[in-house]
Amino acid sequence: MQSEHTAKNIARWVALGALFLIPLTPLLVANTYFFPFISGKAFYFRILVEIAVVAWAVLAFFDKEYRPRFSWIGVAVVAFVVWMGIADLFAVNVAKAFWSNFERMEGWVLLIHLLGFFFAAGAVLRAEKKWRAWFLTSLGVSLLISGYALLQLAGSLPIHQGSTRIDATLGNSAYLAIYFLFNVFIALWLALTEKYMWLKWSLIALAALEVVLIFFTETRGTIIGLCLGFALAAFLTMLTAGKRVRQYATGAFILIVILIGGFYLARNSSFVQQNHVLQRVASISLSDGQTRFTLWHMALQGVAERPIVGWGQEGFNYIFNKYYDPSLYQQEQWFDRAHNAFIDWLTAGGIPAFLLYLSLFGTALMLLWRSSELSRPERIALTAALVGYAVHNLFVFDNLYSYVYFFAILALIDSQVARPMPSLESAPVLDREAGMTYALPMGAAAALILVWTVNISGMQVASKLITALSPSSAGVSGNIATFQDLAAHPSFAAQEIREQLVSFAASVAQSSSATIVEKQQAVGLALTEMQKQIASYPLDAREYLELSFVYRSMGDNAGALKQVQTALTLSPKKEQAWIQAGAISWDMGDTKGAQTDFNTAYALGPQFADLAAYAAAGDIGAGDTKDGDAILMKVYGTTSVDSDILGVAYYRAKDWSRLINLWQLRVNSPTADAQTWFGLAAAYYASGDTAHAISTVKEAAVRFPDAAASVDAALAQIRGNTGK
Repeated sequence: MQSEHTAKNIARWVALGALFLIPLTPLLVANTYFFPFISGKAFYFRILVEIAVVAWAVLAFFDKEYRPRFSWIGVAVVAFVVWMGIADLFAVNVAKAFWSNFERMEGWVLLIHLLGFFFAAGAVLRAEKKWRAWFLTSLGVSLLISGYALLQLAGSLPIHQGSTRIDATLGNSAYLAIYFLFNVFIALWLALTEKYMWLKWSLIALAALEVVLIFFTETRGTIIGLCLGFALAAFLTMLTAGKRVRQYATGAFILIVILIGGFYLARNSSFVQQNHVLQRVASISLSDGQTRFTLWHMALQGVAERPIVGWGQEGFNYIFNKYYDPSLYQQEQWFDRAHNAFIDWLTAGGIPAFLLYLSLFGTALMLLWRSSELSRPERIALTAALVGYAVHNLFVFDNLYSYVYFFAILALIDSQVARPMPSLESAPVLDREAGMTYALPMGAAAALILVWTVNISGMQVASKLITALSPSSAGVSGNIATFQDLAAHPSFAAQEIREQLVSFAASVAQSSSATIVEKQQAVGLALTEMQKQIASYPLDAREYLELSFVYRSMGDNAGALKQVQTALTLSPKKEQAWIQAGAISWDMGDTKGAQTDFNTAYALGPQFADLAAYAAAGDIGAGDTKDGDAILMKVYGTTSVDSDILGVAYYRAKDWSRLINLWQLRVNSPTADAQTWFGLAAAYYASGDTAHAISTVKEAAVRFPDAAASVDAALAQIRGNTGK
């Protein structure tokens, strides 16, 4: 029996090792990978799950205790993942639906890994009685992340988003907030069932610390979820606990209500408004959520078009293009999520996916309260965690580690309530010879194949893309060679590679240090790759605008305009695309075409002042100054408006007095610098008033002595061209 025992022990320790390394995922930041806070964590998680699943499968052949069991949670999880696999087959972009991209690292490939994690963790940690140890390990990691967040608050470490909202090693304040929310309720659950007093109070202290840190993430949806989770926990304790505990729970519930109500009443007080964190929390309102409501409305329009299979994972951008609402003009240009996890699944997999996603919560809560294996504190804490998570998901989308915690809790509940399946229990175990001879070698081979095929190529691309974007020892030609290699070996992230190539090519085209050959190579490669992207996915408006950018870098305005016009057939209400079309038409000398495009953009978003400036500029550039002035008076109350696009219009229309007036507005600003004065001088020079041009440059020399070299160059240019 020694070989059987050895093989089983190896599989057991491999499975446990992989599962216990998963809680370390949030610590990983792969700076050598594209999207370092996302991609490195995802590859790490996938590899560990693949190893754990293979080891668990080997264990299941050796010992019936590790075999899958039946529960309705398991049925719901399997049904959800299977349905999404079917829905993704009908996606507009099937490859992206399955593989996602570096920015998100989701897709069906993540779901199948979460399913594997669910079964492997549920079976192994149940059989080994290690669930508590696994969650304690996770809490230990959260303590390290809390320390990182505290150092960010102290200013010792930078906040990666560049704001006051802490993000620690997760790189996103919302991701950090939901990570802490899960840990708060898990810490309280373990504290309430812990027999060692030092550990009990340590867990309570950790929970208290992370409650405070959640507020410093300033993630309002999570804060609401946290408060409702605590209120629900107190309420459930009132209903289920003994008399003495009920009294404490009642007091806690009343205190929570008073604190929430008091904060609401004091939301406009100076104390709240002068505190950045409290002010942001107090700003929660229906009007503040208008952007999300608009996205949700757009999403539901998309669902009405494809109610059964949806648009596939990573398919929201097609809805965003087709049903774009012009009120989003000043928001992000490209939303890829509805910012509501429930609606995201509704758009990705249709009504069946939405119902199955709800069933994950429903079956978990139902079986949690029916289970005799879980204590009352466990039920209450886990219920509060699930409800807090659900509330959080009403306002944001999921991320890798919130998925991990969610599926871990599902697996925990499943492992407590699931019952053996006779068909699996009756299957024979492996004999002693099969262990070391067949099971382990085959398992090791399967794990290696999975790791290599699913992850290694993506990891190489994530690293190589960073190399392509970083300064090369071989100069621009070295970067081009790296991009050529990436283009020659397409990966699941081809769209991201091509979009980064477009930005790189545009910068090379404008670089004074790049050679003509290098510029031609960079722009030519970008053109070829974007044409491939559009040929593969012709319904994505964003890609036509990217291709338009390439044509503009080449100086081919006709080609650029054609791509923008195609994008507008896919997203006809997107003001930014109309602005681009107008700018290109202007460069081509088609002032009437530019006027029409700029006015179309303004008609779509008349509430946006900068669109009014574009419309006025289009009118002025086309010679309809009266109409342009009418727009400026209506929106700004004056025709003296500081606007770059109006400056271009005045220059094109040779309206020198207005151009000079615009630059005079700028030099009178407290923020005016030497370049601003040079701009006024250029306006005078363009009008033919060289005397004022020279005097303006001299005034700049007096005001900005450090700009002496630029002053001399400007004076030399003016005098050289005029002979004065």
